[in-house]
Amino acid sequence: MRRSVRFAAIQLISVVLLRIPLFGWGNIGHMAVAYVAYQQLQPATKVRVDDLLKLNPDYQKWLSQVPADISDDQKPMILFMIAATWPDQIKSDAQYEDDGSGGGYRPDGPSASQNIGYEDKLRHKYWHFVDTPFTRDGSALPDIPTPNAETQVADFRAVIASDKPDQLKSYDLVWLLHLIGDVHQPLHCATRTSSKDPRGDNGGNNVALCAKPCKTELHGFWDDLPGTGSDPTKAVNYAKKLKPADAVLASDKAAADWIKESFDAAQTYVYVDAIGQGDGPFTVTPAYKAKARAVAKDRIALGGARLANVLNAELK
Repeated sequence: MRRSVRFAAIQLISVVLLRIPLFGWGNIGHMAVAYVAYQQLQPATKVRVDDLLKLNPDYQKWLSQVPADISDDQKPMILFMIAATWPDQIKSDAQYEDDGSGGGYRPDGPSASQNIGYEDKLRHKYWHFVDTPFTRDGSALPDIPTPNAETQVADFRAVIASDKPDQLKSYDLVWLLHLIGDVHQPLHCATRTSSKDPRGDNGGNNVALCAKPCKTELHGFWDDLPGTGSDPTKAVNYAKKLKPADAVLASDKAAADWIKESFDAAQTYVYVDAIGQGDGPFTVTPAYKAKARAVAKDRIALGGARLANVLNAELK
């Protein structure tokens, strides 16, 4: 009897862990987006960005994370890259707390939309994505919760282009560095609804992947395509190998277009091949992995170029 209870408890824990959403490119992906952007910032924009980042409460901690062999003239770039991971860093910072429902992943109440700067100690996990639903079994499509990544990108861009105080601009800047990267990850902009997941599969977080044993989920697989860990040097090496983004696409400053691209990419490249109906577990093929890596490289290069264009044009 005890063994049966223990087994049932383990199963329950496994299901709960599987369904805890993980959001964003991994740290390497976010830093790679920021690296691409920093190479394209105008000199005056770099100076402005550098000054604003110094207002972040974790700036001194970021300085300690800069590799020892980085030259002084390269430190601002590395700090810019690390700053792009800050909205994920606060998820494990005890000074911050979850808000909203669903473990903090669904907006709930007036504080969900507040933009008050670093005095805000809420994690706002729902700002990281916009789960646009689609279905392949005729399931009804749920509403898209707001606020979300699209609403926040718009709000933060308005602030950095305004005469608001620098403390608020600093907060909004680090969120923008992160969110513009987020919305170029296909599974930040799509969720597949089905009879099993009528509210969606949480951007692929419900979909188990098998690698003998099954140990990851579809969203995490895509997050980690640029690499794992938090070494800025690793992100630089990855980003240096990326092909430049198409100039015409990069010039598009409409976040709705970026999100639509990611939504389309999710249907074209994510939920295909071995990723069948339901929540798996599925085993991805070598061909699927190769195509996914190529898509990730294109999206990261494009996200970085667009981030630079936004900052160059709008940051005051």
